Amino acid sequence: MIDLAALAELAGRHESDLAAPVAPLQLGSRSIDTDERPVLMGVVNLSRDSSYRDSIAVSTASAVRKGRVQAAAGADIVDVGAESTRATAARADLAAQRALLTPVIEQLTAEGIAVSVEAYQEPVARAGLKAGACLLNLTGSDDDDRMFTLAAEHDATVVLCHVLGPNARALTGDVVDPDPVPAMLDTFGRRIDRARALGVPSLAIDPGLGFGFHLDDQRARARHQATALLHTFRLRRLGVPICHALPHAFDIFEDQYRSGEGFFAVLAHLGGTGIYRTHEVPLVRSVLDALRSFSTEPPTLPAADE
Repeated sequence: MIDLAALAELAGRHESDLAAPVAPLQLGSRSIDTDERPVLMGVVNLSRDSSYRDSIAVSTASAVRKGRVQAAAGADIVDVGAESTRATAARADLAAQRALLTPVIEQLTAEGIAVSVEAYQEPVARAGLKAGACLLNLTGSDDDDRMFTLAAEHDATVVLCHVLGPNARALTGDVVDPDPVPAMLDTFGRRIDRARALGVPSLAIDPGLGFGFHLDDQRARARHQATALLHTFRLRRLGVPICHALPHAFDIFEDQYRSGEGFFAVLAHLGGTGIYRTHEVPLVRSVLDALRSFSTEPPTLPAADE
C-alpha cells in the first residue's frame, strides 16, 4: 500500500537525489524548467493497431484536428507516431510511415504547435525532423550514433527510452528487475554522454513503462509501474528531465480506464517527473494543477481573542 510512512522511508533512503537539479527542456526556441512547471506531451497515433483507441487518427485531417485539440487543452508538445509498439501490431514499412507522418507534422508545426516524432528507425526519424519536429522520441538504442547525429543536425531534443531490447518492436523478453534504477543509471549515463559528444542540444530520459516488458500478470505490471514512478527521483542525478508515458492499467480501472492516467500522474509527480506523455491531456493537466496548488503546510490558525 502507498502511504505516508512508505513515502517518507523511500525519500529518506535516497535523500541526496531528491533535490538534484535537472537541465531545462528545449522545445524549439522555448526553454522550460520542468521543476517549475511540468511539460505535457499529447499523443496522436497514426497506426490503427495502437492500444489506446481514443488516440488513433484515421486520416491526416483527423490527426491534425487531434493535435490542435490537445494543444488547446494544454499540451506543450504533441507526440506523433506511425507504428504501434504492441507486440501483435503489424509492421509498418518505412515509406508508409514517412507518408503518414510528414503531412501531419508539417501542418501542425505550420500552426505553431511543437511536435515530437516517435521513431526507432533513422529514415523515419529523418522524415519527422525534416518536416519540422523539434523532438525525437527515440524508442530504440541500436542505432544511437546515427540518431544522435541526425538530431544534432536538426537542433532537436532527444528523449532516450529504456527498452529491454534493441528497439520497441524487438524486445528480448528479459525478466524485469525489481529495482531497475541502477541499470538505468548506467545505461542512460553512457547514452547521455555519447549524445552530448555528438552535439545533441537537449536530452530527457524515459524509463519505458509504456513498453511491453515481460510481466504477463497485468496487476503485477501495474504494481511495477507504480513503484517505478515513485522511484523516478533516483534518476535525477543524471541531470536531465524525466519523461513518463503514463500507464492506464485497464485490468485495474476497467471501464474507468480513462481515469487511470490521472492516478498515475499523481505518483509520477511525487516521484519528480518533469514530462508527462498522456492520452488524457485535460485530465492530467487538471491533476497536476491541483497538486501544485495545494500546500502541505499546516493551516494558519486565527489568533485567540485577548
